[in-house]
Amino acid sequence: MINFEEELKKFHPSLEVEEIEDAIYNQDVTDLADMLVKFVKEAKEAKKERTEEQKDVLL
Repeated sequence: MINFEEELKKFHPSLEVEEIEDAIYNQDVTDLADMLVKFVKEAKEAKKERTEEQKDVLL
């Protein structure tokens, strides 16, 4: 009969799996939500700059 406890003690994951895991977790992936946050932030900054420029023109 198979002794699962002994077999689990012998188990060592292959290096390939560990390398793939590192590659996946260390990858900087920009998703749609990240892009939207960036665009909204840039739009707010641009609007603020335009508002400040308009105030300078009025003075």
